[in-house]
Amino acid sequence: MADPGAALPIREGDSGGGVVDVQDRLVALGFGPMSDPRGEFGIATRAALEAFQRRRGLRVDGICGTQTWQTLVEAGYRLGDRFLYLRTPMLRGDDVAELQQRLCALGFDTGRVDGIFGGATATALRDFQENSALPVDGILGGETLRELLRVAARGPAPLHLVSTVRARELLRQAPPTLAGRRIAIGEPGGLAAPVAALRRRLGAQGASVTTLHHPDGSAQAQQANAAGAHVYLGLSLEPERAGSLAAYYSGYRDESVGGRLLAENIQRSVPAALGIPDLGVHGMSLVVLRETSMPAVTLEIGPAAVLVEHGPALADGLTAALIAWVSRPWE
Repeated sequence: MADPGAALPIREGDSGGGVVDVQDRLVALGFGPMSDPRGEFGIATRAALEAFQRRRGLRVDGICGTQTWQTLVEAGYRLGDRFLYLRTPMLRGDDVAELQQRLCALGFDTGRVDGIFGGATATALRDFQENSALPVDGILGGETLRELLRVAARGPAPLHLVSTVRARELLRQAPPTLAGRRIAIGEPGGLAAPVAALRRRLGAQGASVTTLHHPDGSAQAQQANAAGAHVYLGLSLEPERAGSLAAYYSGYRDESVGGRLLAENIQRSVPAALGIPDLGVHGMSLVVLRETSMPAVTLEIGPAAVLVEHGPALADGLTAALIAWVSRPWE
């Protein structure tokens, strides 16, 4: 198949080998059959792509950009298709997610199920191998896979993955105050003033705030992880849309519990503070939500005039939401 990487984004009206690749991958994943001619990106291809984006928690725009293309590729991997191990760049795919789910169901904590083979997944795999008297090499090869499938077939899956139980326990153990919390605030550009106002208010509460001004979500996630942040909050402006929309990580039948609870608190506070529509809380698999290792929320706000007129109210609303979140009223 052709690699459309150099031709991205691919959208309605395009034609050629890149479109063929997108169509073939969509059909293989069950988003078909296509009524568009092969290689022609028409209405049917757009509808199939939008359905895929919606299923995967991506932005639903009917355009095959970088993240949608990467997710299409990752979705094509099945457990056993390839060796899985820790490497740079990290392996990603549905096969990694299934490995994580199976290990977590057996009590070996991989961290959040995100389809990324990182250090926690490698450690959990080695622990499984040691407990199963297998060679401990941190590689999912044929022998380890057969044992994993054999052990998993012994009984019903638990009601909760060990990663989810651990995440909830970490939330409960954290102090009910912002004092001493490390908070990363990200924005892609143009929101320096409201971010600075929020930083001042959180600092007054005793929090240590790191501001991230990179336009790339993956770069922001890496910076937040490197800073050891306890929570990440990303702000972005939607100049043509009025409202407040909060998103947290959700994917592969798993979710960020802390992210969801924080998103719910934000939506209870911010729309009312700014006098704009509440566009809801959404579980998504955006890059920055998937790659951050801490509870993370992205907040989309519009129109631009709202931030000009009510910037301080936004900072107040977000601070109130974070205070409510750490006080754990959901317990």
